[in-house]
Amino acid sequence: MELVLHHGGLAVFVVVFLDQLGVPIPSIPVLLGCGALAGAGKLDPLQALLLAVVASLCADFAWFQLGRWKGTRVLGFLCRVSLEPDSCVSKTNDLFARHGVKSLLVAKFVPGFDTVAPPLAAMLGVRASQFLIWSTAGAVLWLLVYGGLGYVFSERIGELAAWADRFGSSLALIVLALFVAWLAWKYAARQRVLSAIRMARITVDELNQLILTGRVPTILDARSRVALDAFPFMIRGAQLVSADELNETHMHVVHEKEIVVYCS
Repeated sequence: MELVLHHGGLAVFVVVFLDQLGVPIPSIPVLLGCGALAGAGKLDPLQALLLAVVASLCADFAWFQLGRWKGTRVLGFLCRVSLEPDSCVSKTNDLFARHGVKSLLVAKFVPGFDTVAPPLAAMLGVRASQFLIWSTAGAVLWLLVYGGLGYVFSERIGELAAWADRFGSSLALIVLALFVAWLAWKYAARQRVLSAIRMARITVDELNQLILTGRVPTILDARSRVALDAFPFMIRGAQLVSADELNETHMHVVHEKEIVVYCS
């Protein structure tokens, strides 16, 4: 709250812009603080909202243009630095496939999807004007929800800030310890999956050699509909099967052959 009080709209703009670029900074406490200050009459709510919307749009449009320019490379980079790189592409594609460009309305409430959605929209051919309309609506909704909570509970947030001043160090250590434990659990789970998968991998050249020599395995294309639209090419002889169908009850394939699955 002191940050916003001393630097006003500039602090709001910088924090929201960096947050929407993907920099891991806590923007939600700043938005709550802005609402609390507006409720106390120490901040112009309309000016803060306008600056925050512009900051969000600047970051989103930058990712949108990068998506048009570099496409899958940008999406791949964002997913590689996420906490779930192995399922990031399929999850974001599926979410966009179900709701289309309207998913931008709630994208900022979904961790990870808020940064991935703009380049994904560009890859799928969404018009810039259409993107800006839905992205603006999503930014306004996101800002009003958290800023509005701060405005309504401005007195309580002040009490919470005072309590945090007294117990902030202990609270920070507890939160940090829980976060590190969660990261360790995620890392261990991912390593277990990768260890199992690594034993059963096949390279593109190895698969091509099998096809050329006539020892063609059963090939399953498990990409989502959005991924197929973005890259509408398949390995010759492959069967389309959704990721949800890749379990024992749906695998009606010839068991005499090896099975090769590929996705995004």
